[in-house]
Amino acid sequence: MTSLASWHDPEEFGVLETIGDFVRWCSSEMIRHGVYFGHGSDNAWDEATYLVLSAASQPLAGRLELLQAKLLPSERLRIVEWLGMRIEQRLPLPYITGEAWFAGRPYWVNADVLIPRSPFAELINQHGEPWLQAEPTAILDMCTGSGCIGIAAALEFHEATVDLVDISPAALQVAERNIARHGVDDRVRTYLSDGFSALPEQGYDVILANPPYVDQEDLAEMPPEYQHEPALALGSGEDGLDLTRQLLAQAHRFLAPEGLLFLEVGNSAAALDEAFPELPFTWLEFADGGHGICVISREDLLAARVGG
Repeated sequence: MTSLASWHDPEEFGVLETIGDFVRWCSSEMIRHGVYFGHGSDNAWDEATYLVLSAASQPLAGRLELLQAKLLPSERLRIVEWLGMRIEQRLPLPYITGEAWFAGRPYWVNADVLIPRSPFAELINQHGEPWLQAEPTAILDMCTGSGCIGIAAALEFHEATVDLVDISPAALQVAERNIARHGVDDRVRTYLSDGFSALPEQGYDVILANPPYVDQEDLAEMPPEYQHEPALALGSGEDGLDLTRQLLAQAHRFLAPEGLLFLEVGNSAAALDEAFPELPFTWLEFADGGHGICVISREDLLAARVGG
């Protein structure tokens, strides 16, 4: 692998001047060094574009003519530094820039939280249709991390109060920063809790649960980029369902009579169906890609008597 120290040699990148030059160069270097794309983009060109524009403090939706704009020396050095972090340390780009996008809005992120990438974004942007028959007034975001799912729900359902729950104090600090950023502190609050354990019982119309769900085999085989994310938010036992089992056993106590639990388990979907054959999960389909989110009603959870 080429040492990044050599990349500071003007002979290596000194001929590059414009944003377009650096996007092309960063894209080539990321391909050459085999980085993995899975935290906001799925290809080298988009990743390089995001890196260069962020380093130059330019909007991602800038005009095409921006590619011909020349970069300042300080911006060029920042790009080289960030590219080095991306390639040598395999840091996901949002951890380098400090920002990720979810449901069309930016959120602060750091290594205390997962980088937003949930298909919940599409469900929220579609106003919960066709599952929600009435406008929810109380929503719970379980295992909130950065707070992006719950905050996006608050921004979509303007009359709803939203509670964000996480076991990590550091994650809740990030969530609270994002609450302030999006101006929803009058309707969104945080709870430090291991699942439902520290949460007062109340009737939520909707629970949006994105617990850790990666099984041991998948966790061991994940690319290096994912090893920078908090392990507490990824793995959950041999089959990825340890916390999910707890949530299914207790969720009915926190749902309103007509309440719905939306549960994301990703690649552990088949394991969930196998573990709970008595539960009539409905698996959602997403036009924008993604999988592994199901919905189930409070009545069905009660009828199955999950957890006794």
